[in-house]
Amino acid sequence: MIKAVRVPPQDIDTEKALLGAVMLSQNAMYEVADVIRADAFYAGKHRTIFEAMLSLYEKGEPIDVVTVSGKLKERKLLKEVGSASYLSELVSAAASPGSARHYAHVVQTKALLRQLIDASGKIGELGFVEDRDIEEVLDEAQQAIFAVTNTPMLRSFSSIQEELTEAWERLEKLQKHENGMRGVPTGFKELDTMLSGFQKSDLIILAARPSMGKTSLALDIARQTAVNHKTAVGIFSLEMSSQQLVDRMLSAQSGVNSWRLRTGRVKEADDFERLQMGMASLSEAPIYIDDKASSSVLTMRSVARRLKTEKDLGLIIIDYLQLIIPTHSRASDSMVQQVTEISRALKGMARELDVPVLALSQLSRAVEQRGGKPRLSDLRDSGSIEQDADVVMFIHREDMSGNRTENEKTGITEVLIEKHRNGPVGKVELKFNEATASFISLEKTDFGDFTTEAKVEDSTPF
Repeated sequence: MIKAVRVPPQDIDTEKALLGAVMLSQNAMYEVADVIRADAFYAGKHRTIFEAMLSLYEKGEPIDVVTVSGKLKERKLLKEVGSASYLSELVSAAASPGSARHYAHVVQTKALLRQLIDASGKIGELGFVEDRDIEEVLDEAQQAIFAVTNTPMLRSFSSIQEELTEAWERLEKLQKHENGMRGVPTGFKELDTMLSGFQKSDLIILAARPSMGKTSLALDIARQTAVNHKTAVGIFSLEMSSQQLVDRMLSAQSGVNSWRLRTGRVKEADDFERLQMGMASLSEAPIYIDDKASSSVLTMRSVARRLKTEKDLGLIIIDYLQLIIPTHSRASDSMVQQVTEISRALKGMARELDVPVLALSQLSRAVEQRGGKPRLSDLRDSGSIEQDADVVMFIHREDMSGNRTENEKTGITEVLIEKHRNGPVGKVELKFNEATASFISLEKTDFGDFTTEAKVEDSTPF
């Protein structure tokens, strides 16, 4: 008996409807770019067409029959996909242009099933390999499954309210065993006075050497602006998990020692009361966290675009810049070239979404070798970061440097504003609270008066 050939899962009609919907609706690509990749299409010509659409999307150009046809002609692929008449046929196939995201989910689901078939075939072959170390075989098998599960349609923001529920359950188990400023408030009065808050469409770089408190300061800003001003904040954490971030924010909000919180050593009734009050405040805060370890600016922009539409996104925080995956750079490109692409893409995202983007960045080791305070030339990997940024801030702590003296004030932190395209530069002093891993403002009699330390930077573009 001849066994029938099984056709892999696919839906050509839905692929056509998806491509047609993208050409009919200018907002369709924003809705599907984080759900589907070009290789999800079963038909080769559909992959080619979608790649042309992505190229237009990344450059901010309109996507329609004319522009897609032009892009394919430019690549000498128009005849290969069936000429412009086939593109017109695709437009006719889109019965409901507003259903683009649904179409994308269907196409990506079929692709996911095909990937599962491929992965199972690979794992089956690995089972017959007897001359390799078993740990290597198991690792390769796990990688095959991981490649399937790490698909765009499985990416999503998690609400801090959902994460806080898990945090409380985990804690219980361990115990058993503004004013009128124009921009987004940071929660630090002196910093807000100098910057007038974070301005829309600005790219703000917060840079420091490791362990200086970059993430802590960024989380303090996110927490305070969300809790006190209801600013919707999107956090892309490429280094730490969402639960680690939530634990930090909960400790800072409640004032409960962060180490005791993480290890389940909270004993005092007063601490539990403060934790509950902190959770109540944070659960109402519009904070959304994406903790996927691998992200490109393209995928982040797509998710942020939906947050902008659905949640009125007011601030984006990225931790940190050097971990972002370049979209176009090749493996042979230097780190400088890759960071150049990333910094320009981040500035483009800030302008497109009209929200401030706070991106954390590492500093080069030159600042340690030279000693003293960091400066713009210490920005790691690329001068383009300095060029693209509207604001560049450094964190400097003498008590963490090699120049510490016996009389040095522990925890006194200087936030050095070294570039401010539309305002003054200068210094803001904060106190770092080791117990809660957070920053607090210092009380000063001349609060907000920075004219003696600040100078207005030349606003001439680089």
